[in-house]
Amino acid sequence: MKNDCHYHPAVPAKWHCSHCQTYYCQRCMPDGDTKKQRGICPGCDHPLRYLGAATEVVPFWNRLSAFFRYPLHLDPLLVIGICTLVPLLISASLIGLIVSLLLFVALLKYTYAVIRHTAEGHMTPPPLATAFSGSGFNIVLLQLLVFVAMGGLVFAAGLIGGPLLALLMLAFVLLALPASIMILAMEHSVGAAINPMNLASLMARIGWPYFLMYGYLILLSLASGAAQEFAFQHFTPWLAQPFSGFLNSTFTLMLFHLLGYVVFQFQEELGFASDLQDGDAPVAMAQRDRSKRLDADLDIHLKDGNYDKVQALLVAALKHEPANSERTGQLYALLTARNNNEELYRYHPRILTWLAERRNGAGIADLLSRLAAVDPRFRLDDDGLILACGSALDQAGEFKAALKLLRDFHKRFPDSEHLAGAYILAAQILANRLQQWDKATAFLNFVNQHCPGSPQHPHLADYLQQAKNREPLKGPRANFMTDS
Repeated sequence: MKNDCHYHPAVPAKWHCSHCQTYYCQRCMPDGDTKKQRGICPGCDHPLRYLGAATEVVPFWNRLSAFFRYPLHLDPLLVIGICTLVPLLISASLIGLIVSLLLFVALLKYTYAVIRHTAEGHMTPPPLATAFSGSGFNIVLLQLLVFVAMGGLVFAAGLIGGPLLALLMLAFVLLALPASIMILAMEHSVGAAINPMNLASLMARIGWPYFLMYGYLILLSLASGAAQEFAFQHFTPWLAQPFSGFLNSTFTLMLFHLLGYVVFQFQEELGFASDLQDGDAPVAMAQRDRSKRLDADLDIHLKDGNYDKVQALLVAALKHEPANSERTGQLYALLTARNNNEELYRYHPRILTWLAERRNGAGIADLLSRLAAVDPRFRLDDDGLILACGSALDQAGEFKAALKLLRDFHKRFPDSEHLAGAYILAAQILANRLQQWDKATAFLNFVNQHCPGSPQHPHLADYLQQAKNREPLKGPRANFMTDS
């Protein structure tokens, strides 16, 4: 049974917690170690079981064309070519017989390696060297012993129960042969590969797809036999023999790749886990990124409705990284959605700075009204932040809120370096937005008299003339944004 992530429906699960019975996808577990298959449940802190790619793998009956293309890669073609053609080129002698036998063993070793390689998540064939180097040659002897043992089981059944029991045992052996090959390839154990309980258990765990696979194997075998018969009937013997051997080896690789893929597809049912290995692997550092773990935890707790936990996580993250604008934005969104004006009041300097940096005048106006609801006498006490917020409010059309924020700026911050910029902004709002030219002129005269050294002072004459002519106050605008 394939399971989707509990928190992201339609996304295949990759991890499962047997303690709280929760399934997680990779997005929920960015810090899970897929190589070592280790992870800790975000909900209950118990170890997770890694499910591998079983929940997202394409069913084998939907990728039949891939099985036919599999032997056409360079490495299997070289293996087939060497093991098929070389015996034809050597003399019919004892040495030639030994070489042919060794190449036959290498070919069988390669086909069994295909099962394990595919089951581990590799959809491309194993390299050429797999057939001729390293360990694993004993697999051929083990398979021979399996055939002998299976024959012994049929013979013993005949001795015990007569021809009928022998016939039933033969039918079971033939039906379980693919399962036996899969077990032998994965475990390299004759006992496991002939144990009727093991074979029946594997077939039962795979279920009806096992019989569908069995049908495909029969069709592939018949197709291989028909192609070889065609070769011997229509080609000369010197061409038919290598062609027939090449076809037989090709179809054998298809069969064994199919068997390995079935193991890979049903890995969860068979009790192990592996991932697709031929694509882009996750970056190791990304798996250890604390911010990704925090994002996943926030997502999980939000979907569980644990808003207090989400808030606690964000506050803790901002203590660790005070300048993290992403976490500030998340905290603002959470507190606003919960209408938690008291907590907005508590964190308003950080949030207002974040809003001002984004020129979010509407957000600033909303937050200021919320702060006033908590404390009717609230006034912002950061001169640079007042100017930045006032500029954003002006651009958002919140003129009265901007003027209210700038009111009595010279009394509250008489020595502020932002005084000239604040009152020029007030004059522009009064003149350009509200057509109150006299009040605008009063602000401009104040700046002219009290801020002679300000960067805006050289442009005051132009502003005053524009105000006198009742024209929009245009000119070089100061950059009201301050470094946070």
